[in-house]
Amino acid sequence: MNETPSSLVLNADRRRLLVGSAAATAAAGMGLLPAQVLGQSMEPAPNANKHTIAVGDFEVSTLLAGTRTAPDPQTIFGMNVSAEEFASVSDANFIPADKNQFFFTPTVVRAGDEVILFDTGLNAAGITAPLKAAGVSPDEVTVVVLTHMHGDHIGGLTDDSGAPTFANARYVTGQKEFDAWAKMDSDPFNAKVKPMAEKMSFIGDGDAVVSGVTGMAANGHTPGHMTYMLESNGEQLVLIADTANHYVWSLAYPDWEVKFDMDKAAAAASRKQVLGMLSADKIPFVGYHMPFPGLGYVAPRGEGGFQYVPMSYQKMLG
Repeated sequence: MNETPSSLVLNADRRRLLVGSAAATAAAGMGLLPAQVLGQSMEPAPNANKHTIAVGDFEVSTLLAGTRTAPDPQTIFGMNVSAEEFASVSDANFIPADKNQFFFTPTVVRAGDEVILFDTGLNAAGITAPLKAAGVSPDEVTVVVLTHMHGDHIGGLTDDSGAPTFANARYVTGQKEFDAWAKMDSDPFNAKVKPMAEKMSFIGDGDAVVSGVTGMAANGHTPGHMTYMLESNGEQLVLIADTANHYVWSLAYPDWEVKFDMDKAAAAASRKQVLGMLSADKIPFVGYHMPFPGLGYVAPRGEGGFQYVPMSYQKMLG
């Protein structure tokens, strides 16, 4: 740190001015605030909307496509535990029990000649701004991978006019996931995914998207929800998508029920399997709803529980 003790004693008004200026700069850089993407007032603006690391020869950038505050988190997480337990766990982890901050984090990977986008956020505006910050134009994306068909993952496939956001891309998703949603009456799926069906390739557990990118079944959140293993030059990273939707109320306590898990027992089993693998093998991961930049590790905690360890400088050391 370069600040001296005296430089830290700023006039309160000046400090507020600096914070406000930084927020305005961040908003201008995005084109719009992530909160605007979600239709909710939100201040201050995020400090960044992309974060890049190397995984072997892959360049991996997580993208903040939106964030919002929501009340009453136990209507979503920990639905099968008491209010007292939920409050106690929250307090022990220094987070309030009456509100939650949601993050929406697609990932873009440069792998040789391929530019692979995993999930598309809530809408086209929300994904194109952080892509630009990562140095990627929508036309450069060669592959769009959909981990599952919830609206916050498929919303950016087309713009408000219905035109494809990624005009030069092919699309990849799980066969089981696509078939399940094709039988449902889902407006987002019908509007966003079905029009792309002719450009889609369908994969199953263990199939490759491109060399070094492998799909892995993690059913429960949705019928065919998938995670993706990235492997390059001896390094690994797993995109867990929505396997765990909160770093405490889902990842740390995998048996806690989550409202958006369509099959709650299967989702809990997938959480334990995926998190157990990450913990045992010390593999870093990206979580779509983890606090941005969404990169971290999993450590064991007690019997059957886990602990989220945010990534710090590990990838800076080479």
